[in-house]
Amino acid sequence: MPVNDKTLNVRARTNEIIFGHDTPAGKAFDIALIWLIILSVGVVMVESVESIRLQYGTLLRQLEWGFTIAFTIEYAVRLWCVDRPTRYARSFFGIVDLLAVLPTYLSVLLPGGQALLTVRLLRLLRVFRILKLAHHVSEAMILMRALRASRDKITVFLATVLTAVVIVGSMMYLIEGATNGFTSIPKSVYWAIVTLTTVGYGNIVPQTAVGQALAAVIMIMGYSIIAVPTGIVTVELTQEVRRMRGGRTCGGCGAEGHETDASYCRRCGEPLDEP
Repeated sequence: MPVNDKTLNVRARTNEIIFGHDTPAGKAFDIALIWLIILSVGVVMVESVESIRLQYGTLLRQLEWGFTIAFTIEYAVRLWCVDRPTRYARSFFGIVDLLAVLPTYLSVLLPGGQALLTVRLLRLLRVFRILKLAHHVSEAMILMRALRASRDKITVFLATVLTAVVIVGSMMYLIEGATNGFTSIPKSVYWAIVTLTTVGYGNIVPQTAVGQALAAVIMIMGYSIIAVPTGIVTVELTQEVRRMRGGRTCGGCGAEGHETDASYCRRCGEPLDEP
């Protein structure tokens, strides 16, 4: 049965409101949706507090079902107003939208399943459309490429750290022993990780002078450990920024790092050579 023009216009207008962000109606819809998401996640979090659940459990469940019905209608409308519903259903946001409503229905069969509703926080990614942060995508790509380039160095660094904590943990197991809380090598390695990362829970503490001296060395090493991966990523990030900007150098003053579409030097104003 052919779709009449009026229905097509309604679908197009609905699509513009739900998926668009340049119109006042689209912005209002996105803002309202984000508030609903925040409130629904807040209800789930509050319901996990036993004292509040015992007093307001019925009200919280009613609110949760209200949010779920609203999100279910919104998901159905999204499928209705797009040209290719199957493609949207398989997209990232389509899957997230579906996961945002399933836990409440599953909680009928699986008690406690509503705790999975915190997945709705992923839907707050839509806020980037409202804030118009799309121009930051290029910067995000630079960071991703820098992290990818740092992968091998960081892997070697982590392997070195892992080896160090295994050795130190084994030494502490021999030095302190079970009488001082180091009952096994894995537990001693756990202590070494906690100490090296400067977390320091204090649930296991060396008692002997030799163990305390070794612990002091590990504590001091912990401060330098943090700087290593930071330095690795910083170097790669700097190189990636230069590659993105073309690394163009001014023939007049020698200034580097000009944008690929720049025509003149930002420092002296001299024309730049074609890249």
